[in-house]
Amino acid sequence: MTPATPTNYISGQEISGGRLAVLLERAEEMRRGRPGEGAGALSGQSVALIFEKPSTRTRISFEVGVAELGGTPIVLRGDEMQLSRGESVGDTARVLSRFVSGVVIRSGSHEQVVELGENADVPVVNALTPRFHPCQALADLLTLKQRFGGLDGLKLAYVGDGNNVARSLAVVGSLVGVEVAIAAPDGYQLESDVPATLTDDPREAVRGADAIYTDVWVSMGDEETADKRRADLAPYRIDQALIDEARPEAVVLHCLPAHPGEEITAEVLYGDRSAVWDQAENRLHAQKALLEYLLAPPS
Repeated sequence: MTPATPTNYISGQEISGGRLAVLLERAEEMRRGRPGEGAGALSGQSVALIFEKPSTRTRISFEVGVAELGGTPIVLRGDEMQLSRGESVGDTARVLSRFVSGVVIRSGSHEQVVELGENADVPVVNALTPRFHPCQALADLLTLKQRFGGLDGLKLAYVGDGNNVARSLAVVGSLVGVEVAIAAPDGYQLESDVPATLTDDPREAVRGADAIYTDVWVSMGDEETADKRRADLAPYRIDQALIDEARPEAVVLHCLPAHPGEEITAEVLYGDRSAVWDQAENRLHAQKALLEYLLAPPS
């Protein structure tokens, strides 16, 4: 399943639907066989994990994942690198390519990650930028696959702020036949050309859905407009009444961290319909499969 040439994973569109389906099958194998499944795939390889922003699930899942695959994770904060003192992104990419087999980066600048990928001779993985969060979308698809046995024909309703997570769900979901509907108020909606149904009515989006998804209303960098955001997004809270509009077997997803009482009620987050904790665990398995695909040598 290894690509013939180094491949980046930045927007989520770099991997075809067919390849993505195989990757998700591999992620399921890794979950069932953990931690032994895939052990040794990255033996002798090091992976740079660059975190310019705080992280819990992303950092831990990547660090553990590289280790379980037999590689060496090298965790770096943005302020620990010469990037913070003016070294160019291109030069950073060229140097890292001489030391490591791959780069995973969580950044406040999508353009910087794109530039890193354009100049590196090793695969670059987007672990979150303001525009995309494709690794989260992989874990989300894996969670749906486990719950429903397949992905083609499922409907996922995203309710709330049309952000990087919503955009990645639309992009990556469309590759494997998942219909994505995004409900957000004016000023919070995604661009019209995303592969999703866009509406300002959360009930319309949720109607007939197999999964209902939300994210925090106030992300890193939104603190100055927090009060306005909470007021604007209040009608988009996921509660039991909204869930009742979905299919009876529908599950609830949240990429975390959650703020119970804001974007989701505690009753729903911790209730029987919640798949949130499986979703969090699946970051590890989906990313292990991705790293194996990008970095493991052909058999």
